[in-house]
Amino acid sequence: MHIEDRLYGSFSLEPVYEELIATKAVQRLKYIHQNGASFLVNPKWNNTRFDHSVGVMLLIRKLGGSSEEQLAGLLHDVSHTTFSHVVDQVLKIRDEDYHELIKETIIQESDIPAVLSKHGYDVKEILDESNWSILEQSAPHLCADRVDYTLRDLYGYGEITKLEVNSFLKELAVIDGKMHVTTIRAGEWFVQTYYKEVLNFFLHPLNVYGNHQMANILKMALEKEIIVKDDFLKTDEDLLRLLKNSGDSEVNEELNKLNQVLNVSEDTEDYSIHTRKKVRLIDPDYYDGACSIPISERSTIVKQRNEEAKEQSLQGVKIKVTHS
Repeated sequence: MHIEDRLYGSFSLEPVYEELIATKAVQRLKYIHQNGASFLVNPKWNNTRFDHSVGVMLLIRKLGGSSEEQLAGLLHDVSHTTFSHVVDQVLKIRDEDYHELIKETIIQESDIPAVLSKHGYDVKEILDESNWSILEQSAPHLCADRVDYTLRDLYGYGEITKLEVNSFLKELAVIDGKMHVTTIRAGEWFVQTYYKEVLNFFLHPLNVYGNHQMANILKMALEKEIIVKDDFLKTDEDLLRLLKNSGDSEVNEELNKLNQVLNVSEDTEDYSIHTRKKVRLIDPDYYDGACSIPISERSTIVKQRNEEAKEQSLQGVKIKVTHS
């Protein structure tokens, strides 16, 4: 199988990857939007969990990760629900990890274990992300998941260039199993870029509105028994169709608000929505050729930016919404 990725280039994949990509469970991710319901209020915000999952796999491959870790990367988001983290809002999951809580069950009940077993892989080993230090690291460290969604979103939405992405990737390395930047320049660039993602984009007023509105619609639909919890395992479009075809005037009225011309802006005094996201800080490990240290110990730019980002995250964003 040949695959072309807009960030990482061309790759030839072995049969196990091809067969996993073809499974119903992985194909479903083509219809789960990376950033929840934001595509409904801005059509260009349309990255999918499929694009991201394949990207994570390819980034691990590019960095020399094992075939097992690449498979784990491909499968790490298989259990994401419709509208991604919007469901965390609906179910009041503080750590935004509902998909992790159901991951083993979803995969074990899918067509994935048969493919892995056929090619000699242990599904339990693949699912244990503690085995995979390139794929996942707790904040503020770099990992393939965190790096890919940042680069993929911001490149796709025109905030960074392919030249910048390529320059950064050349200055990434895996040292003792963990991702490092090898220049201060690369570390500073990624820190600034990451905060464009988790602060400027995640807390963009229109983005916040779209996800807040969809969360309210889904809560309403659950209360009215129009949908059940298992419907969150459908695709975004399937669940939207179910809501639209419900015949419920209140639900349809709220759905229509997602399509109306809006004036959505930050307003710290006259606001209708106040949201705070999980605090996401970044402090890449830097390898200077002799030792590994957090880059903030060498860069006052990173240290200051992290202080600002923490304060901004804790404050959240207050927005005013006016419908036409």
